[in-house]
Amino acid sequence: RTGAAKKPLAGKTLALIFEKPSTRTRVSFEVAMRELGGDVIVLSARDMQIGRGETVFDTAQVLSRYVHAIMLRTDREAKLHELARHATVPVINGLTENSHPCQIMADILTFEEHNGPIAGQKIAWVGDGNNVAASFIEAAARFNFSLRLACPAGYWPRPDVLEWARSEGADVSVGIDPDEAVENAACIVTDTWLSMADSEDEAAARAAAFAPYQVTPELMSQAAENVIFQHCLPAHRGEEVAADVIDGPASVVFDEAENRLHVQKAILSWSLG
Repeated sequence: RTGAAKKPLAGKTLALIFEKPSTRTRVSFEVAMRELGGDVIVLSARDMQIGRGETVFDTAQVLSRYVHAIMLRTDREAKLHELARHATVPVINGLTENSHPCQIMADILTFEEHNGPIAGQKIAWVGDGNNVAASFIEAAARFNFSLRLACPAGYWPRPDVLEWARSEGADVSVGIDPDEAVENAACIVTDTWLSMADSEDEAAARAAAFAPYQVTPELMSQAAENVIFQHCLPAHRGEEVAADVIDGPASVVFDEAENRLHVQKAILSWSLG
């Protein structure tokens, strides 16, 4: 927290490419790289020729000559994989429409700080079966915890993600009943229901579908005695979570946000050290 540490990445540069806006991802990666002694260059699509038709191959080859690693935040996972395939430096997934692994690693670290090893524990996801939920499903397979998801019909996680996790022996199930999902859970997790890209009609439809999935004090009371509440932020109080929950004693959302910094220091050190 003090930043008073060795500088193992001195002389190295990280390119941060944002095709989607960010607060936590940008600040945590930038601070992490600088506290490790490295430098950062921040780019958006409008800063790059890729926004004007340059190929991903050419972009990957050129950036690999200038920087030591690339972080991409995009709404096209195929582009992330193409960039990684053609780059000769490490490429980090800062978020795609299908996954958010940096967030999940921070969530697991936060859980273990508060409730001990996550293996064998029960985690409940309530709300949209989105990209963050997909990464939680993958994590359940890799970290050996039980995951119960409660999502409205039509908003379940992608079938291929569930099939993969089950083929790996993960204890993952999906239903429509939040009460059933949270029973005896050591952690309840949710995310925003709405996106800036939603049309007015889509936003209204989603709000109606998700209204029964708000994480309330009553829902929290059905979980384990030591339950914690997680949310990757930004949050909308009164929508996916009641203010009494996110601002209450079980909430660890700001620990989660801080742990993005520490997890990404570990990722950068492992990739570049």
